[in-house]
Amino acid sequence: MTIEEQVLEKLRDLPPEKQKEVLDFVGLLKEKNGQKLPRRSLLGLWADLNIHLTEKDIAEARREMWGNFPRDFKL
Repeated sequence: MTIEEQVLEKLRDLPPEKQKEVLDFVGLLKEKNGQKLPRRSLLGLWADLNIHLTEKDIAEARREMWGNFPRDFKL
């Protein structure tokens, strides 16, 4: 007996409301295993605001934000 046949056999023994739960769960599994869409560029969010960020600007902001962060932090 195949896995599909085993699942169908057990599914048929369940009441309709539990069958619906199984269907919902299978939908979640399919969605989770599905093909992921590529991420969209964030540049479009501020394209009309005339904001131009460079790698240098980002590196400087990181240094400012993390510059005083303790490196050897121990609990």
